[in-house]
Amino acid sequence: VSSLWSIYYFSLKLLPPLRSFSLLKLSCLRLRCVVEGIEFIFFSHSDLFRSASSKGCSKEMDRIDHLFNHYANRSSSHFIDPEGIEELCSNLEVSHTDIRILMLAWKMKAEKQGYFTREEWRRALKALRADTISKLKKALPELEKEVRRPSNFSDFYVYAFRYCLTEEKQKSIDIETICQLLDIVLGSTFRAQVDYFVDYLKIQNDYKVINMDQWLGFYRFCNEISFPDMSNYNPELAWPLILDNFFEWMREKEA
Repeated sequence: VSSLWSIYYFSLKLLPPLRSFSLLKLSCLRLRCVVEGIEFIFFSHSDLFRSASSKGCSKEMDRIDHLFNHYANRSSSHFIDPEGIEELCSNLEVSHTDIRILMLAWKMKAEKQGYFTREEWRRALKALRADTISKLKKALPELEKEVRRPSNFSDFYVYAFRYCLTEEKQKSIDIETICQLLDIVLGSTFRAQVDYFVDYLKIQNDYKVINMDQWLGFYRFCNEISFPDMSNYNPELAWPLILDNFFEWMREKEA
């Protein structure tokens, strides 16, 4: 298409100076011929352009599927299981607890922890334009930048919690898992808040599990409350009770 516009541009350059009305009419006629010629070339080859694009996409998807098959479960080629994900992490040279693996699951919209379906795999790798393990490895830093945008991170934070709901109708997560998840998801951004909150969760006896409301409340706490002085924390506002208790625990700790 760019070459067609080049033809158009140079055709204009070749038009004679407009010294008379006759020349103006001649120039307009030539310009019309050029435009019609461009339209003819473009539309007569549009099917060819579409065909080439379609073949390119098909080959890319074949390579994505081939990569999926390499990691897929040997007895069922419909999904990648925890063993396959472990091999994937090894080839990507990242730990299975690396936040970028969780981000990759988010990009796939993976529904079941530890498993990637073919459809989920295709969705993410096509979006990342990664049809080889080398390309996928190079795409991880850009994926992390994408997820860490404020508009995406809130969604990712919710996804991280839901991804850990491994049982049907499960609505809460045990304290040990929550502590690990907080470290992975928020540790690099809110190190101090996470460390203190994890310490509190490990020593307190009132809560055995954390629900979504409490999970979201802590993220809001990290974004809105000055730390560690917490001078702008108001227990009278609608905070989850566990954060009120955490606030009191911090006050006692500092006293």
